[in-house]
Amino acid sequence: MSDLFSVENLRVAYPQRADEDVHWAVDDVSFTLQPGERMGLVGESGCGKSTLGRAVMRLLPNGSRTEGKIIYKGQSVLDLTPPQMRQFRGEVVALVFQDPMTRLDPLMTIGNHCLETLKAHAPGLSNKEAKDRAIATLEKVKIPATRWNQYPHEFSGGMRQRVAIALALLLNPKLIVADEPTTSLDVTVSAQILQELTRLCSEENMALLLISHDLAMVAEYCTRIGVMYFGKMVETGKTNDVFRNPQHQYTQSLLKAALHIQSIDEVTSDQIPSKETQLIKSQAPLLKVTELQQHYTIEPNFIERIFKGQGQTIKAVDGINLELYPGEILGLVGESGCGKSTLSRTILQLIRPTAGKVEFLGTELTTLSRQDMRKERRQMQMVFQDPHACLNPAMTVGQSIADPLLIHGIATPEEAKKQVIAMLERVGLKPAEMYYERSPSDLSGGQQQRVAIARALITRPKLVICDEPVSMLDASVQSQVLDLMLELKEEFELTYLFITHDLWLARFLCDRIAVMHGGKIVELGAKEEIFANPQHPYTQTLLAAAPLLART
Repeated sequence: MSDLFSVENLRVAYPQRADEDVHWAVDDVSFTLQPGERMGLVGESGCGKSTLGRAVMRLLPNGSRTEGKIIYKGQSVLDLTPPQMRQFRGEVVALVFQDPMTRLDPLMTIGNHCLETLKAHAPGLSNKEAKDRAIATLEKVKIPATRWNQYPHEFSGGMRQRVAIALALLLNPKLIVADEPTTSLDVTVSAQILQELTRLCSEENMALLLISHDLAMVAEYCTRIGVMYFGKMVETGKTNDVFRNPQHQYTQSLLKAALHIQSIDEVTSDQIPSKETQLIKSQAPLLKVTELQQHYTIEPNFIERIFKGQGQTIKAVDGINLELYPGEILGLVGESGCGKSTLSRTILQLIRPTAGKVEFLGTELTTLSRQDMRKERRQMQMVFQDPHACLNPAMTVGQSIADPLLIHGIATPEEAKKQVIAMLERVGLKPAEMYYERSPSDLSGGQQQRVAIARALITRPKLVICDEPVSMLDASVQSQVLDLMLELKEEFELTYLFITHDLWLARFLCDRIAVMHGGKIVELGAKEEIFANPQHPYTQTLLAAAPLLART
């Protein structure tokens, strides 16, 4: 069988000053892809995985330097003309990006995104044919036709990612380059989408290059694997062979870190909640949420207003009751769009609830003025999924961390700098003086998340809400950040509300787990109970869909 794609001795360097030595982001990488083959590409952030994916589609910044060959069916991709490249992108190779919000036009509806893509490549399609094809593709990724006229900002992060995947599938390409395509998705939707992608690979003889930090996912869905480290492909082979007998030291460390997160002994149905969990619940709750609701109304367009009248109401949070006790880690798991992030923002009063109460340290938050609520937030901080998006690019790392101290007026600039230096040391960014002056864009994903954690802890809060804080990190960095969070919890006497779609992370880190579905908490209990004897059908589905690395 002839190769569909081949990459030979590829080297890529981003634009740099003439007096600088060349830094190869991708350094002498070679591999082939056959029609219908599924290859996983793994490695730490900054190792060159995404650069390789973009190089295949010639989507590198102007001034980048490329050496080597990229061949599609015997033709050099690097020699294609601009019109040929426009046709090549989408019809031959489609790219699914990690962050869909930066790739979707905020001024266009989801439907218009699909129609624009189809019309650009198939101008002969009628509007009805294009819409029917687009709706069928959206339904493959579980987006109903009722969302056709909505805009990207009206979708959750996970649902935006489903839109991005649908746009990639619209033109039935020969190769899909999927760059962390399920980072923000729960395990059930991840499984559905990857099963759909693998089915298409088989039926359409379409190849898949899956760039991911999730080793268990790559093990389940890819037949071959490539491991990248500092721009080089340090190990390739059949997935089972590499996982069973990794040769390179870096591959061995990746597997060790991934298994560390899944290291808790298997739980059985006769286990009871630990003494620590029972002790935690003997105290008064730190946070108490009572019948909390957050409803949104989608305004109808002109035609819908005539025939239907009222707009559609989305119950993002629908009658939540929850208690969080001092010193515990409560995991909140559920599918994308189920209301997890909306619940966290409502607890912090970043958005005011439709109904219900939020009590923190005995204070009812929903009745506080904006000024009083700002004072309360000193004790309640948040660590977001994407640290790069929540750190001000115009501020240095030191300024970003010091900012909360100055906002709350609890330190002079001189005192703040001393506290920030100490906190940088504590989260493992050494030498702290050097990191203090650096820009967030100069740091890796793992380092940026350490900065975000330092920023959250600098005001000495009681409660930290962590919204998917390690989902964008590779296995080795995930393990380091999670271990750091556990150390800091003890040192600073923290309580965590840990939002995740990764059940193994929840089992590794949390004391109790709340399962959220359709705006409601459908199951809540000690992690031992949830994993050993799940009661709700949705919890059972989540557990069945979660990929698990096989031990050797």
